[in-house]
Amino acid sequence: MGFQGGRGWGPQSQQSGRSGYAGGRGPQRGGVAPQQQYTVPTEYQGRGRGGGAPPQQPPAAAAAYESGSRGRARVGGGRGVEPVSSGGPPSKPLSSDLHQATQASYAAGGTPHRVPSEASSSRQAAESLTQQLQKVSIQQEVPPSQAIQPVAPSSKSMRFPLRPGKGVTGKKCIVKANHFFAELPDKDLHQYDVSINPEVTSRGVNRAVMEQLVKLYRESHLGKRLPAYDGRKSLYTAGPLPFISKEFMITLIDEDDGTGAPRREREFKVVIKLAARADLHHLGLFLQGRQADAPQEALQVLDIVLRELPTTRYCPVGRSFYSPDLGRRQPLGEGLESWRGFYQSIRPTQMGLSLNIDMSSTAFIEPLPVIDFVTQLLNRDVSSRPLSDADRVKIKKALRGVKVEVTHRGNMRRKYRISGLTSQATRELTFPVDDRGTMKSVVEYFYETYGFVIQHSQWPCLQVGNQQRPNYLPMEVCKIVEGQRYSKRLNERQITALLKVTCQRPHERELDIMQTVHHNAYHEDPYAKEFGIKISEKLASVEARILPAPWLKYHDTGREKDCLPQVGQWNMMNKKMVNGGTVNNWICINFSRGVQESVARGFCQELAQMCYISGMAFNPEPVLPPITARPDQVERVLKTRFHDAMTKLQPQGKELDLLIVILPDNNGSLYGDLKRICETDLGLVSQCCLHKHVYRMSKQYLANVALKINVKVGGRNTVLVDAISRRIPLVSDRPTIIFGADVTHPHPGEDSSPSIAAVVASQDWPEITKYAGLVCAQAHRQELIQDLYKTWQDPVRGTVSGGMIKELLISFRRATGQKPQRIIFYRYCRILLLLSHLLCHA
Repeated sequence: MGFQGGRGWGPQSQQSGRSGYAGGRGPQRGGVAPQQQYTVPTEYQGRGRGGGAPPQQPPAAAAAYESGSRGRARVGGGRGVEPVSSGGPPSKPLSSDLHQATQASYAAGGTPHRVPSEASSSRQAAESLTQQLQKVSIQQEVPPSQAIQPVAPSSKSMRFPLRPGKGVTGKKCIVKANHFFAELPDKDLHQYDVSINPEVTSRGVNRAVMEQLVKLYRESHLGKRLPAYDGRKSLYTAGPLPFISKEFMITLIDEDDGTGAPRREREFKVVIKLAARADLHHLGLFLQGRQADAPQEALQVLDIVLRELPTTRYCPVGRSFYSPDLGRRQPLGEGLESWRGFYQSIRPTQMGLSLNIDMSSTAFIEPLPVIDFVTQLLNRDVSSRPLSDADRVKIKKALRGVKVEVTHRGNMRRKYRISGLTSQATRELTFPVDDRGTMKSVVEYFYETYGFVIQHSQWPCLQVGNQQRPNYLPMEVCKIVEGQRYSKRLNERQITALLKVTCQRPHERELDIMQTVHHNAYHEDPYAKEFGIKISEKLASVEARILPAPWLKYHDTGREKDCLPQVGQWNMMNKKMVNGGTVNNWICINFSRGVQESVARGFCQELAQMCYISGMAFNPEPVLPPITARPDQVERVLKTRFHDAMTKLQPQGKELDLLIVILPDNNGSLYGDLKRICETDLGLVSQCCLHKHVYRMSKQYLANVALKINVKVGGRNTVLVDAISRRIPLVSDRPTIIFGADVTHPHPGEDSSPSIAAVVASQDWPEITKYAGLVCAQAHRQELIQDLYKTWQDPVRGTVSGGMIKELLISFRRATGQKPQRIIFYRYCRILLLLSHLLCHA
């Protein structure tokens, strides 16, 4: 969802997607569906955070995946169907229906109920669910007859709330999950502390040291054990090593740099010391439902073991592995390309231990000659004119820290890391060649020494090495080394290209996941064999339910007063918004050079008419005529036009309700800049529309935009019939507020930017359709939301409490006239707090 001005008190409609381009950024979530004149599917497969169309084929043959549980640091799919393990009933093993389902268990399909009056079965199911969930309290007490094993929880253990029961609503079916069952090993696992001196920060160097140690001493000093190493301080073995503590001396020899000079040797002292035994017994108890805490240490050992082989085969990035061999590379523009990869993690589930695998993609720097990279980066013929200062800055930012290899010495491919660019052109650079201070130009040196004629002598040289002893390399003799991940921010076009790569239908993703599993060949993994871990090669089959679609209520003046979505989609034909918003005063700014002012005026008129037809009060005439402006003047134009409009409106005591913006299809940072200015400087609601949609002007698109505008200006598109009829379990029986919270972290490579925490809460009851949102900046990469609740000392009032939760509770009371008696709190799409009877002092 989007926020305006940092505190968006507007409603959130079930039909509107995230704020942003209206219909211009892929399919719309919800909204108008393509049927007759102007309809589109309201959900779509393969993208979004929790969205996804119901299966278009029988559910028994469908592959269902959760499309993005957390994964903000990478682009790709989510973590699959991931049952949260609560330990099950404490005193008995998991029932058979929590294990892998069989394909023949249930008949797929089922039709939803037809009219609101036929909801008796739905009402019974809701009452049953209410009875089950009302047994849950915040303090989950377990009767003595269900005693859990008295095991002290570890420092890293997780305690899940016990599941009160299983769902009974909807039709049973079978879905596939991207989980692969794993057998719990019957091994005596040992953990050892590892210290390597001199200390290095690179995991790669640490791994090279340990790889050499295992190679030299496995058969002798390590008792033929094949250990798993985490790259830092811990080593794990399947059985004890023949010592408690031992010291090793390991020598690493640098790779041949092609110069013929002696290779550098580095000596390391490695001390391996017994730390603890990793206990798998408690993990087994947890999987059987006889222990409430998931022992994270044991899971971590298994995870490290299964990551050992992929770490040597592929390029590890976070919890994922990437390789050009895992799929076709895709160009992203400006010298970047996408590599396919996979995520893997060992997970405890109610079905048992499983390996979760999903596909992902991320950006790498193309292994191009540096000249070609710079040509792509600047997107022009670099020989046509000299580099500007802006060009030099852009090149320096893009290449700093990148590793290159020289190409002018045949097979001698020595590698260097770029530290910067020279301030002078190559033809102006000289350096001393002897102790007497004799100077020679770079151009002369390369010709005399290598017979190489520098063509781009007007360009700067790459600077490698340190500032005290800089080395100069002409760009045309350098090639970027393959396999370097690009960790800086991607631009809009690159993000769009990457999303196209990762967007897959479930069947395609299933095939890729299965191919990855076969490629990894876990049954042949020497580390998995050493530790006795066996991974199934079949996707887990999980019992699921197709819930009946909810009836939607629209305005009574429309020809259709309610609607039942079919196959996850519906349309706005013959319907009116249940609460139409008001737009009395609006303006339009066109930033697309290809859209004439007459076309912009015609588009705005059609959009205003669609908003009116859909149920809004929308003035057909703007405050000021539409104007055309240059994208590089976005801030000046926005503020000037806003000032001109307010000069006309303020004497009448009126406000500007809406800004309609027409953007070029490829607009770079324009969209982000525009939203920032509107929402933080002007406090103005804006709706962006792309050039291509303005010219097409389809009814389908205009209806979708109308739905988005209505929500932004305070209207509601639809409400649930069950909400009006007070039939929603745990919501309808007493005043209830629903919270949602999440934290977004900076892009990898940004080490100083704050993390952004967002909390939303419902502001209407019993409809639970409108949501207010608050955002706050907090410490870099801090996961805990620091402003949920806070206290401070006031010189007059003493200790004062407040925070985001309190603000939203006060807002709820003002909006509804009631204090909430129940809180439902969602965090990362997981219910953390349920049935909290609130003593509200707001």
